[in-house]
Amino acid sequence: MKIQDVMTRNPRCVTPETSVREAARIMKEEDIGIVPVTEGDTQRLVGVVTDRDIALRVVADGRDADTSVRDVMSAGRIATRRPDDDIDSAMDTMAKEQVRRIPIVDDRGSLVGIVAQADIVLKVRNDKKSEHTIEKISEPGHASA
Repeated sequence: MKIQDVMTRNPRCVTPETSVREAARIMKEEDIGIVPVTEGDTQRLVGVVTDRDIALRVVADGRDADTSVRDVMSAGRIATRRPDDDIDSAMDTMAKEQVRRIPIVDDRGSLVGIVAQADIVLKVRNDKKSEHTIEKISEPGHASA
């Protein structure tokens, strides 16, 4: 099975200039813990902002909710997959990176979806590899997206 078969297509996203308050509002409305950060008309993925980013880099540091997402987002090397990758590759990436969600991008790096651990485990798989993936993601010592 391919990632495109289980991913959430066209997820809500923000730009680096969006306020943290707006990103948090989207998280609340959508009942999600991550919002992809994109730039330009092509929706090129430049990072992600998580509820954890907001808690640690805004609330804990006493910053204002009007702080730009750019100042608190996770950027740089963001783990991604392609829509036509198989589910196992997403699970391997989640386990290796210890993340619960992975943005899905096309060949140009444009955001086309997002896949969550729950999408795979609850909708598709119920086996030893799924159990191993969840165990690896949940090991202490790494931030989760």
